[in-house]
Amino acid sequence: MYYVIKELRESTGLTQKKFAAMYGIPLSTLRKWEQGEASPAPYVVNLIARTLPATDSGLKKIAGKDGTVFYYDKNQKAVSDARGNKIYIKEDLEGVKEKNLVLYLKDLYESFYEIQERFEQDCQYDKKEDILWS
Repeated sequence: MYYVIKELRESTGLTQKKFAAMYGIPLSTLRKWEQGEASPAPYVVNLIARTLPATDSGLKKIAGKDGTVFYYDKNQKAVSDARGNKIYIKEDLEGVKEKNLVLYLKDLYESFYEIQERFEQDCQYDKKEDILWS
């Protein structure tokens, strides 16, 4: 989520201190969010995003009927999920049917989570075992 919060703040042009004061967020909490040490609840990001007119021009919210939310940043050609995981894409999403797009993004992030989990397991295994792969 830290990518989304940081991007939202940067889109306002506000410093961390001013942004935190504006939304009543402790500065230390905002810093932890932006550095990835902690994550805000998805509804917090949504509430903040809705109050920022600047985000309407750059970020597009893509919501599924089940409450799944993704954000598409056309300028950066990137999609983010509610956890703040950002994936850069080559394809412009404009014109893709909304219902299909939600399914495509769910599949994309499901694959991402599987790969991420496998990577973390491999790293944990590597720390415990004396193995060199070739």
